[in-house]
Amino acid sequence: MNLKQVIIIYKAGDSRSQGWAERCSRELDALGTRSLVGPSGPKDNPYPVFLASVTQPIDLAIVLGGDGTVLAAARHLAPEQVPILAVNVGGHLGFLTEPFELFENSQAVWERLQSDRFAVQQRMMLQGQVFEGKTLAALEDGSYKGTEPVGETFLALNEICVKPISNDRLMTTMLEVEIDGEIVDRYHGDGLIVATPTGSTCYTVSANGPILHSGLDAITVTPICPLSLSSRPIVLPPRCVVSIWPLGDYELATKVWMDGVFGASLWPGQRVDVRMADCVAKFVILRENYSYYRTLREKLLWAGARIDYGHASRN
Repeated sequence: MNLKQVIIIYKAGDSRSQGWAERCSRELDALGTRSLVGPSGPKDNPYPVFLASVTQPIDLAIVLGGDGTVLAAARHLAPEQVPILAVNVGGHLGFLTEPFELFENSQAVWERLQSDRFAVQQRMMLQGQVFEGKTLAALEDGSYKGTEPVGETFLALNEICVKPISNDRLMTTMLEVEIDGEIVDRYHGDGLIVATPTGSTCYTVSANGPILHSGLDAITVTPICPLSLSSRPIVLPPRCVVSIWPLGDYELATKVWMDGVFGASLWPGQRVDVRMADCVAKFVILRENYSYYRTLREKLLWAGARIDYGHASRN
């Protein structure tokens, strides 16, 4: 990997990740690499400035933080095909990050990257867009009536969620779901999650959805606390288009969320179409013994009689 232009993102408000970002910048500058450093958080978005400031392609993004910091990086950098080296510095669970122990000797990391001693893992993403109109009738010219887009397309690595929000009470919602233009079900509950395999171990698993291997290309649709026992999660092929319509939303409370971040309001007569994105998130893997199942065991605290956990409480 050529390291001519690198961007370094750290978790906003975390002094440890900021300190490591500044250290990485100094070390890369000594190697002749141009680097940009900035914070990422709920009130900090460095990516528009980064993408507008560079004069050559970005070779690598170093993300120092937790899963939330990584999700933001993936949404902004996947369309640019920038590989992400995510390191758990100041994060919590760290499903998407490399362990900090592998990064402590950062000089050795730069040598590994320059000598191509790493792997790149590609993860499927979702894209969503709100449309105006209630019909999908085909016209003579091959176009479709009622498919006027409203706003821009938004991306998600974990999930796109449709659920209502209110300042003064807990709300339920009625959502009708079409898959490839065919009505599948009407969900009454707290909302609906459309997720990638990466997102299947996040909000989806909390809603009792299925866990999918991150190497798969697939889409899961999971209702959140449905008021009917017949409303069950469903796994779809990756090329399906999931259309979600709000019904009876007299308080105009239905919102679309991407990886937990607000995406758009969904008004009566509108729908949101969710499909596999045209781009993928690329992650640099430094672990030579990387295992998806080991990640599940460690992060979800699964057990096995023939596994050495390294501490007596699990043996």
